[in-house]
Amino acid sequence: MSSKLLAGKVALVTGAGRGVGKGIALELAAAGASVVVNDIGTSTTGEGADLNPAQTVVAEILAAGGQAVADSNSVADWDQAHAMVQTALDSFGRIDIVVNNAGILRDTIFHKMTREEYEMVINVNLNGVFYVSRAAAPHFKAQNGGSYIHITSSSGLVGNFGQANYAAAKLGVVALSKSIAMDMQRFNVRSNAVAPWAWTRMVNTIPAETEEQKKRVEGLKKLVPEKIAPFVAALASEGASAVTGQVFGVRNNEIYLFSQSRPIRTAHTSDGWTPESVIERVFPMFENDFYPLHRSGDVFTWDPV
Repeated sequence: MSSKLLAGKVALVTGAGRGVGKGIALELAAAGASVVVNDIGTSTTGEGADLNPAQTVVAEILAAGGQAVADSNSVADWDQAHAMVQTALDSFGRIDIVVNNAGILRDTIFHKMTREEYEMVINVNLNGVFYVSRAAAPHFKAQNGGSYIHITSSSGLVGNFGQANYAAAKLGVVALSKSIAMDMQRFNVRSNAVAPWAWTRMVNTIPAETEEQKKRVEGLKKLVPEKIAPFVAALASEGASAVTGQVFGVRNNEIYLFSQSRPIRTAHTSDGWTPESVIERVFPMFENDFYPLHRSGDVFTWDPV
């Protein structure tokens, strides 16, 4: 095992059976934390259940000399979210770190998206973050400390095609994280969001039909999910005690701090606005600063380093 930056801490990592979540669980354990490895083992679209991935990660942690238990509760259910926090308390006596990583995809172009496709993604990717975070909140408050790390996505921060449900959830996670940071600051509780770039089962669903798409997918395959974990471990530690309410990105060996929405232009009139004067004056004033309909790949155009 490596440095014991998180010795004595107890972490819950959702969706920790594979990909980014697995890398985070292993890294937190290597840093000395006891880890609840939560994963119900569904497909990328949320079907089925298989506890083997979570148990395999636990076995790997135990073999390396760490402490871990598997948990198969669903983040998309209030009672089960509380049950997974209880797993941490029953197994290790406390909870200090929550990593909200679990997520599913139901990619569909907006005008064809069904209510079920929308609600399933919102239930797991946004409601699940609230349920698990809320379940841990009284314990963080009582012990006057805790760290939330929520996995967001450039699909929400920038935009992507065919992901209205996923983008809405992931940008919602950013707002939820900021609200948690504000509301629980007085209890020494921190909350941050991290957007990971990594080749995982979920990214593997990206279509690769045109030459341009194939080139992008080949670039994405260079993104190693384990590269996300060291930053998350640092963010969970006391070394990040002053870091809260922020939005970060990790892409191989690059770490980003994202901007947050602030006014960039203003228009004022002493006479008040009419629809006609808005059209005549405001839109032309603002036009140069309008954001184009960028997708994530339009913004992050350079090869991973």
